[in-house]
Amino acid sequence: MNKLIKTDEDYKAWIAELKRRIRQSQIKAAVKVNTELIRMYWNLGRDIVEKQSESRWGKGFFNELSRDLKEAFPDMEGFSVTNLKYMKRMYLFYNQSDVIRQQLADELQEHLLFTIPWWHHVVLMTKCGTVEEALFYMKKVVENGWSRNVLMNFIEAGLYKAEGKALTNFANCLPNPQSDLAQQVLKDPYNFDFLTMREGYAERELEDALTKNITKLLLELGNGFAYVGRQVRLEIGEEEYFADLLFYNFKLRCFIVGELKTGRFKAEYISKLGLYVSAVNHQMRHKDDNPTIGLLICKTKDEVVAKYTLESTNQPIGISEYQLAELLPKEFRSSLPSIEEIEKELKDE
Repeated sequence: MNKLIKTDEDYKAWIAELKRRIRQSQIKAAVKVNTELIRMYWNLGRDIVEKQSESRWGKGFFNELSRDLKEAFPDMEGFSVTNLKYMKRMYLFYNQSDVIRQQLADELQEHLLFTIPWWHHVVLMTKCGTVEEALFYMKKVVENGWSRNVLMNFIEAGLYKAEGKALTNFANCLPNPQSDLAQQVLKDPYNFDFLTMREGYAERELEDALTKNITKLLLELGNGFAYVGRQVRLEIGEEEYFADLLFYNFKLRCFIVGELKTGRFKAEYISKLGLYVSAVNHQMRHKDDNPTIGLLICKTKDEVVAKYTLESTNQPIGISEYQLAELLPKEFRSSLPSIEEIEKELKDE
């Protein structure tokens, strides 16, 4: 079979052309390493598909192609059989239909497809079900500089389905385009799987755990969030109140007041959150800031009750749910020694 491929004039001509293109790519790679590499992989995957290579040259085609390219370019990695198959898979994945190809070709090929690293592409084509989902994550990688592991975490957490899905009244309470931008910033649900909580945890325990993992919390909230504080004191008249969490979002140019509820959503939560939003507007908002937004994060909600409640307020508020990993049993915490007990044990020694 190998001799048959070697004597096939079309194959020989194609290999010669491949070598020429790869050498050109190597020269350009000194300036744009990743872009030219991905472009080369894309073109090679296209050639494999368009030439129907497997059916034309037999089952040993990928092994032979891999050997030929490695022999021609011994200092260049990426020509393994597995990688060559990934190149073919990438081309097929982004050419699933003429409609998708026409809609996304310019954006994909010119701005995104050749921008992100190769192993990010491998994650996208193996983890994403549609081109639209892959395109969503491509944009996120470019915007936020995600590593491959961070990308995988967000795909597994279902960011594509969650982002922009929070129930809000922004369309009625904020001007355009601020309302659309704010809608896209909030998610539903938020994934707090990075926390380890015991059964029956209280709201303050959830708040403590989130602030102790503030870096992971900000990553989950999304690009643009900055942590301002927790239990932020607000003097209103002769009384004082404490907001659970306060953030500033640099993309929206506004404060975001966060309230945590470990149970089911209740309509009365919105009136207090609206009070906090109004107080931050009066006491903390700069004249160049956009209106403050409220974000209520609860364990569960009735969509109809939440929708009706939001319609009853003129403060911009979003309502989202959160998810946790498996909870530890209540007695688990008591079975572990406290810091004080450990210190006492060390002193006794």
